[in-house]
Amino acid sequence: MIDYTGISKISRGYHTLQVFKEENMITAQQLNTQFGITGQLEFRDDASGLVVAEIHNKQASASLCLQGAHLMTWKPGSQSVPVIWLSRDAKLAVGKSIRGGAPVCWPWFGPHASESGFPGHGFARTVPWKVTESGNEPDGATRLTLRLVDSEKTRVQWPHACTLDLTVIVGETLRMELTTENTSAADFEIGEALHTYFQIGDIGAVRVKGLEDCEYWDKVGGTALRKQIGAISFSGETDRVYINTASECVIEDDKLKRRIHVAKSGSLSTVVWTPWTDKANKMGDMGQPDGWREMVCVETVNALENVVKVAAGNRRTMIVEYRAEPF
Repeated sequence: MIDYTGISKISRGYHTLQVFKEENMITAQQLNTQFGITGQLEFRDDASGLVVAEIHNKQASASLCLQGAHLMTWKPGSQSVPVIWLSRDAKLAVGKSIRGGAPVCWPWFGPHASESGFPGHGFARTVPWKVTESGNEPDGATRLTLRLVDSEKTRVQWPHACTLDLTVIVGETLRMELTTENTSAADFEIGEALHTYFQIGDIGAVRVKGLEDCEYWDKVGGTALRKQIGAISFSGETDRVYINTASECVIEDDKLKRRIHVAKSGSLSTVVWTPWTDKANKMGDMGQPDGWREMVCVETVNALENVVKVAAGNRRTMIVEYRAEPF
């Protein structure tokens, strides 16, 4: 799936990885030598054994775990409160997903279509990724690109030859680009999502706009196809897959007095999710006792009717950009 066969070089202002010996795991120190940006991008070894990228520039700060290419936090300089929510009970552990941030769900969303033993939302969020590029954008934002590392275990679950890259651009806005390239001789289908958790003041005091009149699959209490009337508000568990929509969404937060814009391309599904009390208590890592009240997921997705065919030799990219503004 992935072949690293060259050596590192600096080109066009970016650090590009061309060779990496598979038998040796790269360390934070090596990553800092090859990809670190003084005063902006630094890699550190976490106590869990995982590596975390820390980004601090004049526009924003963010952190990203290399396992899963999992963006954990993002706070623009204009905001006193982070925009991306990370549970206070979140744990970093090898092979485990992290509660909060922006998990990458790939190459399927939800349960696997035929194999109940395969992980929900795919394996991308719990396997190693490798840094392939870093650099500065013309406006001063920081760019970081990672590539999923396949293994015997992942090839059992996904036997298709391909590459998966995530580019994250951290600035006053946050841009994420998820690119699948089919390097095999046959077409395949994928489901995918950036399962982003947003920091809010209180779930009872937010609305999500932009999905008015859209159809959605309601996953609470059975599955039913419904139509959205007006803005989305919350008074209980919500798990909805809005289909056939490329609309921008806006999270209006009365308590924090801000709007979060979620603009996307290459995505025709949007998932809106909050677990509410009972489910949050069963999950155990939502930040007890009421951490779940301070988050809502508005996810950029291709799922159900909107799974994507990637033709042999082709690539496709799903993009989302977030920005926050005061009322």
